[in-house]
Amino acid sequence: MSQNIVIIEDNAPLAKGYKKIIDKTYDFKVVALYDNCEDAIENLKHDMPRVVLMDIELPKMNGVEGTKKIKQLNPKTDVIIVTVYENSKTVFEALCAGASGYITKNTSQQQLTSALNEVIRGGAPMSINIAKMVVQSFRKSTNSILSERETEVLTLLASGKSYNSVAETLFISINTIRFHIKNIYEKLQVCTREEAIEKANRERLI
Repeated sequence: MSQNIVIIEDNAPLAKGYKKIIDKTYDFKVVALYDNCEDAIENLKHDMPRVVLMDIELPKMNGVEGTKKIKQLNPKTDVIIVTVYENSKTVFEALCAGASGYITKNTSQQQLTSALNEVIRGGAPMSINIAKMVVQSFRKSTNSILSERETEVLTLLASGKSYNSVAETLFISINTIRFHIKNIYEKLQVCTREEAIEKANRERLI
């Protein structure tokens, strides 16, 4: 059975070129082409993509925000970033937002299919330089002001889980989650979940 692929790319000839390559394979089929993230996200439940090829520079919502939204709505969908400059800060940000890897826009037919196969197998196609940046980013601070449980709670929230889902994952009550959230906000001196996640990421606490 072939895996569903969605392409989000505002360069129509490039998108059609990718589709032609992918549809020739036995393992994959392109179920939809979009030139913006908004339409792709709206149709995500209908398309049910296993992998999304995501242009990083798009009108309105960019590839980083698009990746974050898709991973929140369907964590099982892998996103491969399509970029011109492989070592850009934006590629790094997209990977931190949940992308599984990236390809460059001049990638060959073989490289494209190899990247898809690698992601399906649980891999992450990316250069050594970008991989080092990602690893370094996720090294937690040894002097964290958060407790181990607070770190677990905030990490799960950052992955897109709801309070109820975090409670179920950690086998604790929703009231305990709220208690930890209150402490996290106080320690980080923030007022919202978004601010807490942003500050924790910036200070490498999660």
